Amino acid sequence: MIEAKGWVTAQVGERFAGHNRVLGVIASLLVGLVLLDIYLVPPPPPWALYAVLSSLVVAGAFLLTRRLLPDGQLKASLELVLLLVYLVFVCWCTGRTDSPFIPAIYLVLMATSLTLGRRITYLMAGLAVASYSLLAAGEYPPLWSQIPGYLIRVIPFILIAHVGAILAGETEAARCEVERLSLTDDLTELNNMRSFEALALQQEKVARRYQAPFAICMLDADNLKQINDRYGHLAGTELIKWTARVIRSNIRESDIAARFGGDEFIIMYTDHDKEQIRPAVERIVRAMNSCPFSYDGNLIECTLSAGIASFPWDGDDLKSVVKQADQAMYRSKRLGKNRVSLAESEREPAVELEKLQVGREKLRGRVPQLDGKRAGVHLGKGDLPR
Repeated sequence: MIEAKGWVTAQVGERFAGHNRVLGVIASLLVGLVLLDIYLVPPPPPWALYAVLSSLVVAGAFLLTRRLLPDGQLKASLELVLLLVYLVFVCWCTGRTDSPFIPAIYLVLMATSLTLGRRITYLMAGLAVASYSLLAAGEYPPLWSQIPGYLIRVIPFILIAHVGAILAGETEAARCEVERLSLTDDLTELNNMRSFEALALQQEKVARRYQAPFAICMLDADNLKQINDRYGHLAGTELIKWTARVIRSNIRESDIAARFGGDEFIIMYTDHDKEQIRPAVERIVRAMNSCPFSYDGNLIECTLSAGIASFPWDGDDLKSVVKQADQAMYRSKRLGKNRVSLAESEREPAVELEKLQVGREKLRGRVPQLDGKRAGVHLGKGDLPR
């Protein structure tokens, strides 16, 4: 269930803000070192003046980009290119390929690999090699005319860029895995409540802004205790996993499902009220009723009780709607379990007993191949559009 969440990707801006702060520190240090070197070991005129002027230009350019551009890939790319051009010019003024600032180009390449990813890092490495060739061309005889010596000088640029890109890729993969684990219930692979709350609160804001409804469904396994007592707690764990797979196979990608706690689950349906999503919830209850799960050679049957409430009819915020859905779910249990109940507003109790009872009908392949992948679900008449 956890994929690319919009509220999670908002953290990318925070990461770029950190990267840009680091780039600001690197730029300040480089400009300071250049000015210190010119003061201690001044190059022949007019190169000293040119180096000072270029330092002032780079400092002004950094101040300008930080005022005009938001933190992001474009800003970081522009600043790194500015640093590389600045270093190449300073190297030209202070000895070309023998300049003490040649190693600083490695620092720019490493910063690029840690900030902008593999593709841009390789482009920057190519630009660094071309810049070094330009510096070598200003000497006599040019360094690139001696191929072995030239390769020894430029291969480190490519090597550092490649190693930095690999390290950055591994770091990003590890960060994504940690992020996924922090947002996922490890038993069911659904959203955990931290992730659900963040996503649901975002949907609540959208619903308020556009005066659109949303519905909350609470589901609870009816006989977890009996299964634990008869088959053991590992069977109860398998029941929770099986329930999550049934839910995952019978909701849309846009629906937000999470494990609420224990054997209780919660689903948020956007842009629909409780009457509209009732057929979809009944489909989940029928699926659970008609598909026993296998444990230790036994086919174990289980049913679900569900309750539905919707915004704004059953509450004026997410918390109150969840509370109403929870009360409706417990009413399903009191009425005999294995059924769906709506929140009390705008409903007729006598009619609901007849309409919402879920029978043991076959699903005609509605929960096929529950193997961890999303199964194709055939929607019946009245089900939600995908």
